[in-house]
Amino acid sequence: MKLAEALQERADLNRKIQQMHTRLNNNATVQEGEQPAEDPKLLLAELDAAVDRLQWIIARVNLTNCATIVKGKSLTEWIAEKDCLTLKIERYRNFLNSASILAGRASHTEIKVLSTVNVRELQLKLDALCKQLRQTDNLIQETNWSTELMDR
Repeated sequence: MKLAEALQERADLNRKIQQMHTRLNNNATVQEGEQPAEDPKLLLAELDAAVDRLQWIIARVNLTNCATIVKGKSLTEWIAEKDCLTLKIERYRNFLNSASILAGRASHTEIKVLSTVNVRELQLKLDALCKQLRQTDNLIQETNWSTELMDR
């Protein structure tokens, strides 16, 4: 199984487990004399199986990410870089939005509002960070589809 396939299955399992939560709650109680729409014991067994499979996949994905080296860094390091770039880009965007809002003045006696940074320079830096994020994400995705999931 390719790493990317395991990641897709992990996402599917997370969705299934979330749905199991709802299905279990919907069948936790019934009116006296009635039957639940689904057997809670079977639902719990299905939940246990899904969580066990999820645990297996998470462990294999983490082992694979640590052992897979691309351009001198482990896949784990590339993922950390991507996550931090995403965080930095979000913060830069928020700051740039605030720095770009300049209030107009109706008269010369009103207070003039100025940006504390060069918005154009910061926008260029943000654009470069976005490019770096795209390249990092592409590298990760390419690696995910070309790397076999480790089985210990």
